[in-house]
Amino acid sequence: MTAQDEITAHHEMTTHEEMTAPVEMILASRSPRRADILSRMGFRFSVRVRSVDETIRSHDPEPYVLELSVRKAAAVRSDCTGALIVGADTVVFHNGRILGKPSGPEEAAAMLRGLSGVTHQVYTGFALLHPDGRAVQDCVVTDVTFRALADWEIRRYVITGEPLDKAGAYGIQGGAGIFVDRIDGCYYNVVGFPVSRFHERLSGLVGEDTVRRLMEDPSGRYG
Repeated sequence: MTAQDEITAHHEMTTHEEMTAPVEMILASRSPRRADILSRMGFRFSVRVRSVDETIRSHDPEPYVLELSVRKAAAVRSDCTGALIVGADTVVFHNGRILGKPSGPEEAAAMLRGLSGVTHQVYTGFALLHPDGRAVQDCVVTDVTFRALADWEIRRYVITGEPLDKAGAYGIQGGAGIFVDRIDGCYYNVVGFPVSRFHERLSGLVGEDTVRRLMEDPSGRYG
């Protein structure tokens, strides 16, 4: 191959990448916590959500969250031509059971009693669907240890209503922060989105130039 052939091939490859590069990012999740994490990390995105069947036969938390993350992303694909779509799902896993969002205050209190004084795992799976048909999935696990909780603390927390829309019936970034003795792993994963691993997988899928275009740059200092 001559030097000119190499230049031509590089130009054709660059042109193809530019044509297929996602023009925007779509978060296929209702979670305000995921939106807040992505926004604070500088990503530009829109939120679009469609209802999906969340019935999963697996009792293994990793395939469970990965399957749901794909379903959420795939559900909005037809509405988002040219966009990179991000789906995610988080569960708490303890004593062989997957703990999703509680059905009501009583179940929330029961979940918290079960987590009192022990270590559990938080699993977040995410899926990235590229407009050219490629896809990436990953799952991150964080160990979380609660101190022993008094029953009045559990009742008081449940009354706030905060646990009712959260996997495992607690939000580490909110009132349940005082329950946590220690964590081993990514804090943002417990909140609902492991942004460091996401950035790593995103860069591998679309390249750093596209990541830069998908992130806010109000000052223009990145070139």
